[in-house]
Amino acid sequence: MVQGVFFRASCVERARTLGVAGWVRNSLDGRVEAEFEGEPDAVAAMLAWCSEGPPAARVVGVEVRDEPPIGEHEFRATR
Repeated sequence: MVQGVFFRASCVERARTLGVAGWVRNSLDGRVEAEFEGEPDAVAAMLAWCSEGPPAARVVGVEVRDEPPIGEHEFRATR
């Protein structure tokens, strides 16, 4: 469950720092979903960050699926 740990805002900040495009959002069941596009090393760094999250977060798992890029140009938080 994501409540008050600033996961999305921290994810946006980290992704923009790494030059990764895509989005992050809270799902209805309390999980966080994200899509990352960019250089392989930068995407790998985002996945590593997601395994820990911001300081107040407690991450219990990360599921990764490879999908073809759709041409995102920026990173944003959505609903």
